[in-house]
Formats: sequence, structure tokens, C-alpha cells
Amino acid sequence: MHRLFLFLTILILVSPLFGCARLQLQEAKTLEDYRMRTDLPDAFTLTETAKSEIASRTPAADCLTTTAALLPFEAPSPYSPNAPWTGFFWFGSDYLWTALRTDGVWADLPHNKDGYTQKIAWWSSMYSLKDEPEPALVVMGKRLDAESPPLKFYGATNASAADIGDAMMTGVVIPTSGCWEITGQYKKTELKFVVWLSP
Repeated sequence: MHRLFLFLTILILVSPLFGCARLQLQEAKTLEDYRMRTDLPDAFTLTETAKSEIASRTPAADCLTTTAALLPFEAPSPYSPNAPWTGFFWFGSDYLWTALRTDGVWADLPHNKDGYTQKIAWWSSMYSLKDEPEPALVVMGKRLDAESPPLKFYGATNASAADIGDAMMTGVVIPTSGCWEITGQYKKTELKFVVWLSP
């Protein structure tokens, strides 16, 4: 009886110690598993970063980008009366037209030491891919809101698909971000538009 009493007494005294040790181990594991990262920017920095990105994608007040409301154009048959992609619209005339973004902004373009690269598709009722695989299309560009070297044009080639028909494809490099006037010339027809190039 005495032994049983002694055993129960020891058990009662030692049990809280095991419980505390187990609780400490659980707390240590829980803290380690759910420890918050300390290298994250604070909420204010995130907000400022978001504001900066929005600002860079918003055309400056003096950069009057080309929008669909300026000169509504419906591409001739057999082209769709609407722009071929969501967020784009046709701009130009039967003799020369292109597809522009509805927000007037070129963003997230590939960038290298020479500038920002962009592909521009052009269409014309006078163009025949079969007769002119390398169209006599010239593209020029100048920055309107600051001094900058001119756009670099790397010649014209062709593109053809069910949704866009036969098109003239051009590659250009734009040296800097900002407000740019782009000019296309094809068979004595000229088309100009203005875009905001976001860094």
C-alpha cells in the first residue's frame, strides 16, 4: 500500500513536468513552422510599388494616344469588322491599316541594350502575299515628349492566318519609353498613330 501511495505521489509530481516539456516542444515546433518571413516589404512599399506601376502604364497628359474614337474604321471584306484580338481595334483606311491596343499603351515589351522590341502587323487592300512576300513597307518612329534617337526598323515580311488573312509584319526597336508617333508608309499611303510605351 505504501509503495502504491509513493508511486502515485511521484506520478502526480512528475506528470506536470512532462506536460510542460511536451508543451514547450510543441510551441517551439509551431513557432518554427509558422515563423513569418522577415524579408518581405511592408504594406506601404507594396502600395507605392503598385502606384508606380500604374503610373508608368498611364499615358502622360500631353501624350494623345490614338484611340478607337478618333477615326472608326471597319476593315474591308474578307477581314472581320472587328479587331482580331480582344483589347485591340482596327485603325487606318482600306489602303493601309493596323491593329492598335484600346488603351493606347505598349507595355511589357522585350527589352535589350538597344531598346524595346515590338512587332507591328499591317494590312492593305493593295497587298498580295503571293505577289509580294517581302512588302515595300517602311516604318518610322519619333518620340514626342523628349529627345531620343529614332525608332529602328528591320524590314517587312509577311504573315498569314485564318483570323487575320494576309498581313505585312514588321519588327522595330524603340530606344526609350515615352510617347511615340509611329508612321507606316506603303505604296504612297501613309498611316500615323501615337502610343505610350511603358517601361
